Amino acid sequence: MADTKGKGLEGVVAAQTRISDVDGRQGKLLYAGYDIADLAAHASFEETVHLLHHLELPTAAQLEETVATLRAESGLDEPLVGLIGTLAERTGPMTTLRTAVSAAAALDPDDEESAAANLRRAYRLIAKTPQIVATYQRLRTGADAVEPREDLGMAANFLYALTGKEPDPEVARDFDVVLVLYADHTLNASTFAGRVAAATLADMYAAATAAVATLQGPLHGGAIEGVRQMLEEIGSPDRARDWVRARLAAKQKVMGFGHRVYKTWDPRATVLRDIAERLGRRFGDTRWFDISVRVQEAVMEAKTLYPNVDFYTASVYSALGLPPDLYNPLFAAARMAGWTAH
Repeated sequence: MADTKGKGLEGVVAAQTRISDVDGRQGKLLYAGYDIADLAAHASFEETVHLLHHLELPTAAQLEETVATLRAESGLDEPLVGLIGTLAERTGPMTTLRTAVSAAAALDPDDEESAAANLRRAYRLIAKTPQIVATYQRLRTGADAVEPREDLGMAANFLYALTGKEPDPEVARDFDVVLVLYADHTLNASTFAGRVAAATLADMYAAATAAVATLQGPLHGGAIEGVRQMLEEIGSPDRARDWVRARLAAKQKVMGFGHRVYKTWDPRATVLRDIAERLGRRFGDTRWFDISVRVQEAVMEAKTLYPNVDFYTASVYSALGLPPDLYNPLFAAARMAGWTAH
């Protein structure tokens, strides 16, 4: 009998969920029935958080409550800041994030196990994760941690906590869209790991830690940083075509192309391409975007491969001046919304 096993969970019904759905042939990603392109155009990350956890978009009053809750929960307790500072002297950002998410359980004020308590924990994790990433970056560079502001949304607060400067509202909105695009993607490896942990009745923090630990593996996370390394190696747009041809001739992978599910454009990649171009122009450096476009053209001329979500994200983060080793933690900062919803 022929071996008909697929890779991973291909062809296996492992869960039922209304949280999100992927149609790879049509190039569609839906959050609770809403097309990701519509959410990217019209919804904030806070609205998306509510959608993923309640399976409906919030009313104005519900959104106000969600925003207020996330702002109130975004600050880090002093013991956690101290732990992040200690780890920042010794290890990388994903190890620090994994450890900090686990340690945050000891500081959680809820002592009950209920749906309501878990929703509160979910919002705490969503609010604190980007602050952990920003605090790590501040402390490892010798700067002081920056407290989040009550008048800024989550995307703007991350950029503020990272730099100590209030971000341009349009830049903050572009980063907000990136968070929306990365918030969930059904049963990927980290979400599956988190669901397995939760299925054992492990607590919310344990499940989130399992998800972060799985994302840390280079076969799941790390693709965005890999694209950035590729762009650095190419160096300039005029070298892109020859570089791609040589790479493909050697039967080597070009980072940021192809997807296990999508058989056409990843719907997130089209939005990110526009953001990458816009941010490059805003900051007066389109080099990363220009190289990316040339790489895309060369790959698509040679093979039937389409950019995935990670390809243009590297140009977005490069335009924002973010250190490459923060790219994977920022994936976690957005995906915490989906992990906790699952």
